[in-house]
Amino acid sequence: MIALWIVLAVVLYAAHSFLLSRLYEKADLPVSSAWIPLYNLWTFFRLAGLSGWWAVVAVIPIVNIVAYVAAIVAAYVIGVRLDRNPYWTVLFGVCPLAWLIMAGLGRSEWRAEVPENGEARDLRIRLAVREVVSGNAMISVLAVVLAIVVGGALIAATDESVQQAAGYFFSRPLDTVQAIWDSVAGAYTALFQGSVYNFRRDSFADGIKPLTDTLMFATPLIVAGLGVGLTFRVGMFNIGGRGQMLIAAAAAGWVSFTFDLPMYIHLPLAVLAGVVGGAVWAGIVGVLKARTGAHEVIVTIMLNYVAFYLIQWMLRTPGLLQAPGSNNPKTPPMSDTAIFPAMFGAKYSLHWGFVLTIAATALVWWLLSRSSLGFQFRAVGENPSAARVAGINVKMMYVYAMLISGGLVGLAGVSQVLGTVKTGFSDGIDAGIGFDAITVALLGRSKPWGIFGAGILFGAFKAGGFSMQAAEGIPIDIVLVVQSMIVLFIAAPPLIRAIFRLPNPARTLALAQSLSAAQAATVAQTKQEVA
Repeated sequence: MIALWIVLAVVLYAAHSFLLSRLYEKADLPVSSAWIPLYNLWTFFRLAGLSGWWAVVAVIPIVNIVAYVAAIVAAYVIGVRLDRNPYWTVLFGVCPLAWLIMAGLGRSEWRAEVPENGEARDLRIRLAVREVVSGNAMISVLAVVLAIVVGGALIAATDESVQQAAGYFFSRPLDTVQAIWDSVAGAYTALFQGSVYNFRRDSFADGIKPLTDTLMFATPLIVAGLGVGLTFRVGMFNIGGRGQMLIAAAAAGWVSFTFDLPMYIHLPLAVLAGVVGGAVWAGIVGVLKARTGAHEVIVTIMLNYVAFYLIQWMLRTPGLLQAPGSNNPKTPPMSDTAIFPAMFGAKYSLHWGFVLTIAATALVWWLLSRSSLGFQFRAVGENPSAARVAGINVKMMYVYAMLISGGLVGLAGVSQVLGTVKTGFSDGIDAGIGFDAITVALLGRSKPWGIFGAGILFGAFKAGGFSMQAAEGIPIDIVLVVQSMIVLFIAAPPLIRAIFRLPNPARTLALAQSLSAAQAATVAQTKQEVA
């Protein structure tokens, strides 16, 4: 856990250092922007080495928030309009809040429990650094980086200008290098501008629209990934996301276009119908596994086909899902009282389903980390036989896990019909999200907040892939290749460690044992001195 806090601290510190430097530049203050991130990172590790990691999360947020306030005052005094600059929302909103949250939640992780001598302190710092560079978080980050590099190689290899320049490589090699750079940089720039911020737009409101598209695409990916990741923690493999999404979409859509109710009743009822539909469809798998021992992978795959053909039949049957007076296999539009409202107006595609996704992520985190049911889930996932000996009803854990997982995946189907495709849906409403959720759960290491970040990353791939195809003519299949390479590298941590020469986890464990021995010796010495 300490490694996670170090990674978060470094990322946040580098981010707000960069933004603070931009503030000085915009305000024309007599401070060089180049040294600020370097100085701040040096201060970060200096405090960590001299005063312990807790000093970092306790002192630095306070100091920097004071610096922000002083910078705001200085900027207004000299006449800089902060409200028109796109950096200020992140600078004065997200960074201080993130620091304070991390300081509060990380206190128990950073505080030293026993007095330490010099040897124990050095071992603790070395162990922390090793945990950062060899932990799961770093493996995931490097897997994404390596996949992007492989994607860049494929972009260059398929680019016509690169192929033409390669024809006379030995006479003018720099032309080939320049063509490779132009193709790869152009593709990933288009990907960024289509998923995060488009600098070509005249206003900040227009430029930030790609980010809202990313979050919209990420919404169903996150909740579906939470459902898949939860079953991973219980030692199961829910590959039936497609069927659960289809059943949930059918249930939520039917409630939406059939009834005429006030919004405060209609929308929650439609959401509940979808969640229950997904939970029931996945619960069938849990019951079969608990009662008969049927393997969940086979059952979920079969139920995907059952759900698909069942929805096809319902879409072609008048009075069920087919729109009245139409021969097309498509539902009527969703009722205005049973759709997620837009968060920032009709101009943006992001809806309030994203807020529901954040709440679901927090709920799953609490369930797995703070509840007795989550403890039983994790115990069954680690060793079902030992859990059974300890008195845990393993069969019921399988049923509960599939019910909750199906409800979460069903929420992804609800998000599709009530937030993204509101004009009526067909049998392709799942859009492959049920299978993409497996990748998201793997990249997030089955941790709720890791899945949340992975879902946003894959949402960016989806949003930016279309922009990359339109602006640079790059096939959108390249994005699929990058996603596939991420899965490949995530599944092979030794390969990542070999490529980037990361420390061996066995040596990290040995260092942790040495630290424990050093701390025990310190405690014994302290007791002896007191006596």
